[in-house]
Amino acid sequence: MKLSADLKALQKRIGHEFSRPELLVRAVTHSSMSSPTRDDNQRLEFLGDRVLGLVMAEALLAQDRKATEGQLAPRYNALVRKEACADVAKEIALGDALKLGRSEMMSGGRRKLALLGDAMEALIAAVYLDAGFEPAKQMVVRLWGDRVNRVEDDARDPKTSLQEWAQARGLKPPTYEIVSRSGPDHAPVFQIAARLDNGKTAEATDTSKRKAEQAAAKALLGQLQS
Repeated sequence: MKLSADLKALQKRIGHEFSRPELLVRAVTHSSMSSPTRDDNQRLEFLGDRVLGLVMAEALLAQDRKATEGQLAPRYNALVRKEACADVAKEIALGDALKLGRSEMMSGGRRKLALLGDAMEALIAAVYLDAGFEPAKQMVVRLWGDRVNRVEDDARDPKTSLQEWAQARGLKPPTYEIVSRSGPDHAPVFQIAARLDNGKTAEATDTSKRKAEQAAAKALLGQLQS
């Protein structure tokens, strides 16, 4: 199978040349482009999630040989969650190579966090099926870079930390409210307010509702701890 120029470029960015290029094509094919003769990447996504999990579990054990399971679990979650996969996908411009249906493309599919994260997992599975675990592991370790070393800073979810802060002081869990939504449907911008029942509040803006909530929680924590 002859690869298109964008897929050849993607191979160079990930450092793996496929001996079975059909796997790469499948990894970048969204369900909106699937057909009886064209498989999408959903099954690869399922496998890639497991390969990524094993790679990250091994990396964390090697990075901190004294960490307990309770310490390792949040670090692991921070490394394998969809946001982390999407961030890596953005760094390698995976969105540029995705095969999307017209409606998904028009709605900004190449920039959607969930879609990018799924495709990144599918790409990991494609390398695993093409060359085995070690090449897939090497690619993941290379692409995730220093995330493993700085994962302690990323492992504490601001929303979880804020909820724990509130509960420790006998307050109700924080609430999150959409203050405004702007921009076109394919690239919305959310302004979110995080509120506590003691009257404290903070706002943040992002193109992802979840990220805006996290940023608002982080801003509110900053106020409370200053």
